[in-house]
Amino acid sequence: MPALDLRPEMAHAHQPVMSPSHHGWDGNGAAVVPTPMPKRLDGKVAIVTGGARGIGEAIVRLFVKHGARVVIADIDDAAGEALASALGPQVSFVRCDVSVEEDVRRAVDWALSRHGGRLDVYCNNAGVLGRQTRAAKSILSFDAGEFDRVLRVNALGAALGMKHAALAMVPRRAGSIVSVASVAGVLGGLGPHAYTASKHAIVGLTKNAACELGAHGIRVNCVSPFGVATPMLINAWRQGPRRRRRRRPRPRHHRAQRRGGGEDGGGGQGLATLKGPTLRPRDIAEAVLFLASDESRYISGHNLVVDGGVTTSRNLIGL
Repeated sequence: MPALDLRPEMAHAHQPVMSPSHHGWDGNGAAVVPTPMPKRLDGKVAIVTGGARGIGEAIVRLFVKHGARVVIADIDDAAGEALASALGPQVSFVRCDVSVEEDVRRAVDWALSRHGGRLDVYCNNAGVLGRQTRAAKSILSFDAGEFDRVLRVNALGAALGMKHAALAMVPRRAGSIVSVASVAGVLGGLGPHAYTASKHAIVGLTKNAACELGAHGIRVNCVSPFGVATPMLINAWRQGPRRRRRRRPRPRHHRAQRRGGGEDGGGGQGLATLKGPTLRPRDIAEAVLFLASDESRYISGHNLVVDGGVTTSRNLIGL
């Protein structure tokens, strides 16, 4: 993957992406004019569900920065309209509850009508964590209503998105569908039962849809992040049970890292074998951008895990 612009993710979307290697002076002492790096989604049309806040907002901002025309599909009218207005005329907002098929169809139709019948990228990002109480996390107190609610948004929403995106993409025999899953769909014990089941479903849907849609030149992939400190995850962590155990005092920086959160809302950055970086929404957006762009043109049916090594290794022998 080529080097990317690493300026703060809140930077203005219209600023060109500059190659840092071209700043400064050449060997003869002459000033070198910064050369814009290629925009990886230049001219492409994308829909991002759940794009008004959190990871979705980071995806929208990065897509726009790389030249995409983006439709934000979300149930948060105020945040969605505000973000679209802030990013300029290449971004629009449509209200969409992904668990309602008519809403998903309308969002796709809106993108097609606004952008000349074209849809290049569909990002299934909308999702819910579900309740984080001790009872909600136990199979012994399984709540069928809660299970249905979480799966309707996370799993059914992703399936409906794949369906209607594919209907728009098949005639052009090209397109990329990227869903945001979770490490809870890779490894047990990283989320409540309903949430875990829904994320496993997304990974399975991704692989199955890739089998079918590959014949039409459409790539289908997903990204599985570890816990990112978004408002949704922080609120869920606060909702969860507090364990009252005596612990030895730890350094302040370690406590701050723990508050960053994991997929279970109880903190988990310390589980990663990769130390140093803190996982940010921008990191997930970069992974989605890669799978949405032509740089991944021969990748399909893949689950790109962004977790600092949480699900792949355990340092049990003190390496």
